[in-house]
Amino acid sequence: MAWKFSNDRPIWLQLSEQITLEIISGIYEPGSALPSVRALAAKAGVNPNTVQRAMSELENQGLIETRRTAGRIVTEDMHLISEKRNKLALERINEFMQSMKALGYTEEDIKQLMGKWE
Repeated sequence: MAWKFSNDRPIWLQLSEQITLEIISGIYEPGSALPSVRALAAKAGVNPNTVQRAMSELENQGLIETRRTAGRIVTEDMHLISEKRNKLALERINEFMQSMKALGYTEEDIKQLMGKWE
């Protein structure tokens, strides 16, 4: 994992976003174990409490669950993972469209440009 943090948002939130991305992209497969809080904290160079807060957020979202003998694992709920993936894709499309419109492109211009992209 390449851990890069910005100063505009809390680190725990950025950690949870990064781990979410790794779950929905398949880096962490459904049912697979996540590294321990301490291991993630050491790798990211942050306090374990910060990682713990990120993990709690992911648990609240249902993306991970804690099992006594296996630690934290990725949910096996493929529907939830798919929903999260689609939501993130739509957010990024919206950001792209807004930035293109800020450049003065119309929706038709954007469609034509996208037709040229491969």
